Amino acid sequence: VSYRYLINRVSFWSSFRISIIRCVLGTAITLILVLLTAYPLSKDSSRLTGRTVYSWYFFITMLISGGMIPLYLLVNSLGMRNTIWSLVLPGAVPIYNVILLMNYFRNISPGMEEAAIMDGASHVDILFKIFLPISLPCLATITLFSIVNQWNAFFDGMIYINTPSKVPMMTYIQQLVIPTDTTNITDPKQLENIMQSSNKTLNAAKIMIALVPILVIYPFLQKYFVTGITLGSVKE
Repeated sequence: VSYRYLINRVSFWSSFRISIIRCVLGTAITLILVLLTAYPLSKDSSRLTGRTVYSWYFFITMLISGGMIPLYLLVNSLGMRNTIWSLVLPGAVPIYNVILLMNYFRNISPGMEEAAIMDGASHVDILFKIFLPISLPCLATITLFSIVNQWNAFFDGMIYINTPSKVPMMTYIQQLVIPTDTTNITDPKQLENIMQSSNKTLNAAKIMIALVPILVIYPFLQKYFVTGITLGSVKE
């Protein structure tokens, strides 16, 4: 009954569509930005002037946050509030993923890059034709991280989105409760469903529905997951 109560609501499918768009758009943006950030930071200081400064600039954001209120004011001032961009842009560059991919790049043999440079390849060619194909396990891991983070996020939808039809699914099901006041309900079928359900069973249905998309995606990326984590975690 709880599953039927949840799935039969039009607002559920609207929020499901927003979450799918969020996952696709957010993951694409994250992959592009992480790739473009990790590649130059993987170079030695002799090849990238100020590399240490840039690295600490990114790393310090893992330790110190600007805070929720300044972030909200920034999103609002940029006109992103109540749009999909307020959900995908503020966290578009996860620094942990940057460090993971950066270390993965640094484990790639320098000889491959040197040979490509001797053949006249540019940095764009080296990144997309050499580093990118080799780094598929790490990129698959980052993709999985990004999809899970985008799918599970609900708090940003609560503070940035004020139109019910634009909230992501996690925000929607987090706020959804079964009404305890049935005095204004005239539909006998709806009343029967409510009487057979409770917020406990509804919460269980929320958890299962939230898990299904991740369970569907994970098996396809699982074979890359361990490889991506181990090869990109430590630089000898």
